[in-house]
Amino acid sequence: MQPASRTPADDDASTPTGGLDQRELEILEFESHWMQHVGAKEAAIRDRFALSPARYYQLLGALIDSPSALAHDPMLIKRLQRTRDARLSARGASAPRTDG
Repeated sequence: MQPASRTPADDDASTPTGGLDQRELEILEFESHWMQHVGAKEAAIRDRFALSPARYYQLLGALIDSPSALAHDPMLIKRLQRTRDARLSARGASAPRTDG
């Protein structure tokens, strides 16, 4: 009898990180504790991740839509999604109308 073949999904489910890489885990940790930090978030992003804030937020945006991130920390991801959705709604409400 041959052993069952493993798939990448099996590996993701068996790892404690659920398929997230180290940087993604660090970003989630940073976001979960950001409210406790004092100072400019942009400077902290540059210091900790050596990324521009724009690139950091691109990575964060993709991360909060990731099923692996949701499985890793559902409360944090839901909070970040609500924050993003509120910002998008506010931005849409303040945008000038172009339909004449």
